Amino acid sequence: MTTEAVQLELEPRETLGKKVRRLRRTGVVPVHLYGAGLESRALQCEARTLIRVLARAGGNTPVTLRVHGEQKEQLAFVREVQWHPVKGELLHVDFLAVQADRPVSAQVPVVLRGESPGAIQVSGMVVLQLRELDLEALPLEIPHQVEVDLRRLTDPSGTIKAGEIALPARVTLLNDADEVVVRIETRRAAVEREAAAEGEAPAAGEAAGSEEQA
Repeated sequence: MTTEAVQLELEPRETLGKKVRRLRRTGVVPVHLYGAGLESRALQCEARTLIRVLARAGGNTPVTLRVHGEQKEQLAFVREVQWHPVKGELLHVDFLAVQADRPVSAQVPVVLRGESPGAIQVSGMVVLQLRELDLEALPLEIPHQVEVDLRRLTDPSGTIKAGEIALPARVTLLNDADEVVVRIETRRAAVEREAAAEGEAPAAGEAAGSEEQA
C-alpha cells in the first residue's frame, strides 16, 4: 500500500536574511529546500496554505513540491518547523528532498484501537510507552500511522513490543524489537509512581484503599 503525497506549490524567494520579516508581515513564510545532490533553494509560501499542508503531512508523509513556473516536481519531507514562541506564528519551514526509489527513515506515530481485556480485568489503564516507531521504507510507502489492536492485550501483566506490531510489506522497523510500546498499569502502580515522582512513598494502606474505592 502506497502513501498519497500531499501537493504544495511554492514560489521562488529573493528576500533573504533579516529582510524575511517583511515577508512574514504579509502572511508569507520563508521555506528552505535541501537534500543530497540538490542545490539548496530559498522558497516561500502563503502561511495559511503551508499550515494546512503541515497539518496533513506531519513529518512522515511525503509532500510533492512544485515551484511556480517550473515543470519539475520534487518529493520531500517536512524536516524542521519554526514557530514564534509567544505569538504562535509560523516562521520557517525546511523540506528535505528525497528520491522515490531510495529508502528513507521516519518517525511514525502509534495509534491505539479497541479495548484491552487485560486492563478491564484489573481496572487498570493502558499506557502508550512509545508514541512513535522509527521505520524505514521508500518515501511513498512510509505509513501515515501505525495502529495497535489493544484486543490482543489480554494478560494484565502483558505488553506489546515493537517487534510484535504488524507493519506493511517492505517497511522495516528500526527500533529494538524488544522495546515496549504498550503496557497495562494498575491503579496501585499508578499511585506509587505518582508518589515516587513527588518524592514520597505511599503508605501500603493508602495504595490499597485507592484500589478498593475504584
